[in-house]
Amino acid sequence: MNHDVTHATGSDLAQALSVLDTLGEVIESLVLEAGEGGWSAATPAEGWDVATQVAHLHWTDLASLAAISDWPAFDALVAKAMDDPEGFADAGALELAERPREELLEAWRAGRAELSEALGALDPGEQIAWFGPPMRPKTMATARIMETFAHGYDIADGLADGSVPSAAYAPGTSLAGRAPGLLGTAAEEAALPFVARIGHKTRDFAYSVHGEQPPAEEFELSFAAPGGETVTFGPAGAAQGVSGPLRDFCLLVTQRVAPRDTDLEARGADAERWLHIAQSFAGLPGKGRG
Repeated sequence: MNHDVTHATGSDLAQALSVLDTLGEVIESLVLEAGEGGWSAATPAEGWDVATQVAHLHWTDLASLAAISDWPAFDALVAKAMDDPEGFADAGALELAERPREELLEAWRAGRAELSEALGALDPGEQIAWFGPPMRPKTMATARIMETFAHGYDIADGLADGSVPSAAYAPGTSLAGRAPGLLGTAAEEAALPFVARIGHKTRDFAYSVHGEQPPAEEFELSFAAPGGETVTFGPAGAAQGVSGPLRDFCLLVTQRVAPRDTDLEARGADAERWLHIAQSFAGLPGKGRG
């Protein structure tokens, strides 16, 4: 069946929170199963081990909670962001990563639960301040799904490889061998439409952050989900578009895979360009994966 998630309503907030909760639990289980030895395993993100990945997810949960209920604390974070726009989030993650493993894991678990409860208690139409434009609760939940998905892949890839994941998952690597314990789980597959939605919504941002003019017309996006359904965005019959596997698109827009290693097909020069600059996360252009 076709499933267009571009016009989701506030009633979908509970579903988004359920997906976010389950995804976090699956990733945490991978970290727990890896034991102490996995805590310092290198991940594909240069200079980041599993501890730093977990710390980053926890830091962003804490920032989200501050935006919801502790405005002075959030204002202080915004001030740090203005002083160091490229490094403030990383600095926060690196600081948290120094905490003992069990302490950080417990804090991450509690923070996830607190954020889910806080978002669920808000009016679906309420606007939450953020470092960029304000977000409604479901949009924030979707953003947390996207980031948890992306860093979850980093964690799973890092735990699967005992050497240097950035080399093990260089351009030319098949997606089939990626993220064991995460790829293909019900939690990962449920997250895909939400990640894709962010990828679609950030199309124009990706052009702008590269100093390029976004195309005037929307693209037609059509992706095959693992369960056989089709996930679509944009106007049917548009002159340009992208099609292919839904997971490939999600990994591309989170910059966890190089375009050459996907089965995505672009129709039109602008759409082809987008595949090489797409990013679903805020901030300066990412380095990508080749």
